[in-house]
Amino acid sequence: MKFFIDTANTDEIKDAVELGIMDGVTTNPSLVAKENRPIEEILLEICELVDGPVSAEVTATDHVHMVEEGLKLADLHDNICVKLPITRDGLKACVELTAEDIPTNMTLCFSPMQALLVAKAGATFVSPFVGRLDDIAQDGMKLIGDIIQMYNNYGFTTEVLVASIRNPIHVYQAAMLGADVATIPLSVIDMLLKHPLTDIGLEKFLADWDKTGQTI
Repeated sequence: MKFFIDTANTDEIKDAVELGIMDGVTTNPSLVAKENRPIEEILLEICELVDGPVSAEVTATDHVHMVEEGLKLADLHDNICVKLPITRDGLKACVELTAEDIPTNMTLCFSPMQALLVAKAGATFVSPFVGRLDDIAQDGMKLIGDIIQMYNNYGFTTEVLVASIRNPIHVYQAAMLGADVATIPLSVIDMLLKHPLTDIGLEKFLADWDKTGQTI
């Protein structure tokens, strides 16, 4: 499973890249707005940091302007993947951009039927939001399983990119279901490394070593 980091903060991205496990980045208008910097500047810096897909989202809501924005974003760097909402206009824009060999990430997916349409439109990625479904007492990970089964049934090539991840359990479940990608905040990436027995074991090893009086 590929790991993307979900942020527009380049310091966080640098931190994650140093771990050697990052395959891409996802951003959205809310994340970009937090940075108080020009979007083009942010995206270009991210693309230099990560050799993989960098999702950049359009803000237009009609398909003509979605395509215009998508083309501009794609022109910034070869790593840009144009992010579009799953709406009627978003689907049209996906078809047009795909015809231009521009990768797309169809976002705000909350149902298997949305995912089916996205795959038929030729999207590169579909982004189901598991955390937001859990927030309203629906099973976000069941949606992931349903989409994966559906795609396997018909050999769709659209990759399932699990989004709105809130905790390590979401990452674990996504991996067990066979999701292609998980996009994860840095805080959750850090959680993946943590286990109390690791900390206890390391503390004991170091304490025992100190008793020998040796240095390496």
